[in-house]
Amino acid sequence: MALQEATQLFGRLKDAMGKGDLSTADTLLGQLKLKLIQLPALPPSFEQTPTAQQELLLGREVLESAVLLSLKKQDEGAMERSFAQLRTYYNDTRTLLPPSSSELSIQGLNLLRLLVQNRIAEFHTELELIPPQAQQDPAIMQPVQLEQWLMEGAYNKVLAASTQSTSEVHNMLMAQLATTVRDEAASCSEKAYERLLVADAQKLLLFDNDAAVRTYAKEHGWTITMDDYIIFQSTATDGTAASKAIPSLELINNALVYAKELERIV
Repeated sequence: MALQEATQLFGRLKDAMGKGDLSTADTLLGQLKLKLIQLPALPPSFEQTPTAQQELLLGREVLESAVLLSLKKQDEGAMERSFAQLRTYYNDTRTLLPPSSSELSIQGLNLLRLLVQNRIAEFHTELELIPPQAQQDPAIMQPVQLEQWLMEGAYNKVLAASTQSTSEVHNMLMAQLATTVRDEAASCSEKAYERLLVADAQKLLLFDNDAAVRTYAKEHGWTITMDDYIIFQSTATDGTAASKAIPSLELINNALVYAKELERIV
């Protein structure tokens, strides 16, 4: 009875998500999780019941839907909790269930989420848990490539890749990553230039049009002159340009501390 009711609720959940009714889907997901508690074959019990495989398949599909729903709602905490539960199915039920067609895409979205949050160490930890052969899948290769570009400072490649999204939730994550990267590129530009042509800034930050650059400049407090130059440096009260120098002394001190610590380790 519990399995039948849970299956019916799951059907309604998929319908609500398909229609974009996230509020109804969230309510149904809460009810569905309560029903899943009544299924003895689900982790951590893994009881051998006549309907064990059906129960496990349903539990896995529900959590995959929960991950996608939390991404659509932009609820990072819920996505992390749902994926942590889902990992149990991916790792501990491989001999009990056929492979999930959504597994690699879900894992790719999780890696992308970690990049958006700049959690690089956890990104590599999750990547190590994915079998080497599965890492050749495009869903996994893309976030790996993005991480390499981020480490290299190739922000233009990341921004270009953000326009090549394959799904709604993927597009949302890529848009968040593009915003983070564009802000980082803008910060570097502020350090590197005193002024920059609007047209050059458009190319550098990969905006589609001139208006987007001007809006972005206004949001960041940049000045645009009559001859279409963006002035990055603000003007102090005495009329001189305020310094935005790179904190060289702080960087040098940090480097010396790291060198001393490495010497002690060796």
